[in-house]
Amino acid sequence: QHEKIDYVEFPATDIEATKAFFTATFNWQFEDYGPDYTAFSNEGLDGGFYKSDQTATVAAGSSLLIFYSKTLEETKIEAAGGRITRPTFSFPGGRRFHFTCPSGNEYAVWSDNGL
Repeated sequence: QHEKIDYVEFPATDIEATKAFFTATFNWQFEDYGPDYTAFSNEGLDGGFYKSDQTATVAAGSSLLIFYSKTLEETKIEAAGGRITRPTFSFPGGRRFHFTCPSGNEYAVWSDNGL
């Protein structure tokens, strides 16, 4: 839509590991555009990962992409190769935790269940 957020891109130090992580954790599907770019769609917001030695973290000033989960405890980050960087905490209206994917980018997952 005109003047609305349409697409987002993230750096990835390891595109294959990042694809495997998001496939295992959130059941995403990807379309590769050469060895240095992969795209995802139909995940709430379309986007892609580009090959880069950089990472996106809040501490470095990056925006934070936050996923929603009906049940935080069922979101298996570590089993898929991610790392929990901030354990679950409560905030007005819900609970969330932060994690990094295999490429080191920081994300969060929140839920309004289990308050």
